[in-house]
Amino acid sequence: MPTATADAIRARVGEPIGTSGWLAVEQPRIDQFADATEDRQFIHVDPAAAAQTPFGGTVAHGFLTLSLLSRMAADVMLVPDTTRMVVNYGFDRVRFVAPVPSGRRVRGHFRLEGVEEKAPGQLLLRHAVEVEIEGEDKPALSAHWLTLFFI
Repeated sequence: MPTATADAIRARVGEPIGTSGWLAVEQPRIDQFADATEDRQFIHVDPAAAAQTPFGGTVAHGFLTLSLLSRMAADVMLVPDTTRMVVNYGFDRVRFVAPVPSGRRVRGHFRLEGVEEKAPGQLLLRHAVEVEIEGEDKPALSAHWLTLFFI
């Protein structure tokens, strides 16, 4: 993650901060997520049955796509240069807009929407994020993500 002073980060509020690299969402990743979450709905893990749906094949779990935000953020999210620890604080909004077909690639577009001092030594950053599906017009998801930095 790129680092910057807290003041430099505050100066970027309202601006796009970057686009992550592409991540492949292949069937083995989808299967592993299904095993980890015990969500083995056929649209995720049964290619033959999923081929008979409007999706035309298996699709990633929405929560799998959401969980990839942490990896995407590592490419672009600005981190205060005095950070001791960072924690996921949650989401104000998440919408799963379009399914991610198995075998496709996704990447995240991040915009810094706000910086708030939660307590002394704690900065809460709010990012608007859209996850793009390669070759698709609709994003996989859009979210307002909160990350708490202990500085």
